[in-house]
Amino acid sequence: MKSMEKDGRALSIREAAGPGAGGDKAMLGASSASTGLVEAQEEQFDEKETRRLLRKIDWHVIPIMSVVCLLCFLDRSNIGNARLHHLEQDLGLVGLQYNNCLAILFPFYIAAEIPSNMMMKRIRPSTWLAFIMLCWSVCTVGQGFVRSYGGLLATRALIGAFEGGLFPGINFYITQWYRRSECAVRMAAFFGGATVAGAFGGLLARGIAEADGAAGLAAWSWIFIIEGLLSLLVSFAAFRLISDYYPTAKFLTTAERREVARRLTGDSFAGDPTTAAAATASDDFDSRYVWQALADWKIYVHMLICMAAFCPIYSFSMFLPTIVADMGYSAHDAQLVSVPPYVFACLFSVGGCWLADRARARGVFLLAFQAVAALGLALLAAAPDPKTRYAGTVVAAIGIYPQIPLGLAWNSNNIGGSLKRATGIAMQAMGGNCGGIVASYVYLAPDAPRYTAGHSILVGFVGIAFLSTLFMTTWYRRENARRDAAAASSPGTKTTPERTALDVGLADDAPSFRYTV
Repeated sequence: MKSMEKDGRALSIREAAGPGAGGDKAMLGASSASTGLVEAQEEQFDEKETRRLLRKIDWHVIPIMSVVCLLCFLDRSNIGNARLHHLEQDLGLVGLQYNNCLAILFPFYIAAEIPSNMMMKRIRPSTWLAFIMLCWSVCTVGQGFVRSYGGLLATRALIGAFEGGLFPGINFYITQWYRRSECAVRMAAFFGGATVAGAFGGLLARGIAEADGAAGLAAWSWIFIIEGLLSLLVSFAAFRLISDYYPTAKFLTTAERREVARRLTGDSFAGDPTTAAAATASDDFDSRYVWQALADWKIYVHMLICMAAFCPIYSFSMFLPTIVADMGYSAHDAQLVSVPPYVFACLFSVGGCWLADRARARGVFLLAFQAVAALGLALLAAAPDPKTRYAGTVVAAIGIYPQIPLGLAWNSNNIGGSLKRATGIAMQAMGGNCGGIVASYVYLAPDAPRYTAGHSILVGFVGIAFLSTLFMTTWYRRENARRDAAAASSPGTKTTPERTALDVGLADDAPSFRYTV
């Protein structure tokens, strides 16, 4: 595998350096990096050219990722739609066995995340992402032929193992193309696939249910088989349609590649191009950056925020058809009535993240959406009227779903070095999917039809996310102010090879790094 394909961001220095810089180790020195940045800055695009470049990248990167993400969530959550068509009765599931089938996916999902993101550094994204999609699609199709509790457990575990690499992988991939202030709305665009999956899943399941009894298979079997085959077909197309990292992107010109490199290399650092270029050298595949991520307390707080956000998301996606059906709707109608909350969630996710990118802020928007989520869940818990509770599902969806792209963008924005970032994003997703294990047991059959206990538990999780977000917002602001004050107290500090070498290893702890708040 070519080194260009191993690490998109590590090549940003070599690419930005232009002709003559080469790819040798001397490139990592301060003077070479500084020269490369000066050359790149001389060719800086104007505002119109930059917008055209971003539109070109958006067109080649976002649509296919959104479709893949949609199908991933569809294959993971369609068990909630299948449940309305006698899945439990046909397989003889009793007690907590259905909940166990939901929960078994997540330990395997979590175990796959860090290794998979490291593979994103070693293998072309088009190859790796298409491969894991092919594997989980086959498992989803196989799920339609299971005839026992054990068979359903096994297929769900395999789906988790293969799907585990997608979500953190795409989030890392996005950071290799866009600046920090541009990531959230792009993450929302592909995560919109997850919200659309909820709406599309209900509509699709409603149509597929008409095949009940065809070829001797029940409606729930056809839901798994047809949706799995759809993902299988897209996995073959994904191998061709997913672009690898920008240094090898055929749709970019040489000048455009250099501009992407220039924009990424200087991002995150304050006023020191040499330090910025040198710190980008921490993108090399060096295990010390993995250990840096594992020892970074900030990432663990983001894991907690993500867990507290994902718990309502998974509860919502896996149980919404059941919650709606228990409001008095038939199985067929419940599939359709579960669509509007996802439509509103998608619109507010993209809109909220667009505003967050424009404001170059994350924490304050997260706090606002967390407050909305708590309100919606409180309505579900307290309102006796089914119409009011249904309104609560819409409000809850509006507050819950935007937290994921905002939270992931916030964490990735504040991690320096692509290997540390890849590890940190995977860690955050691991924390989030721990919330999925809890979510599998939030709504229990004996609590139907109100599920007051489950809604109250989710309000508590949103409260944890709110307090953790408030803490991190405050800390980031104070730390940025401290670094600004330190820089102001020693203006014109000379850049030396020793200082540059130190900053290479410090990544986001480098004095010139500024956190996104």
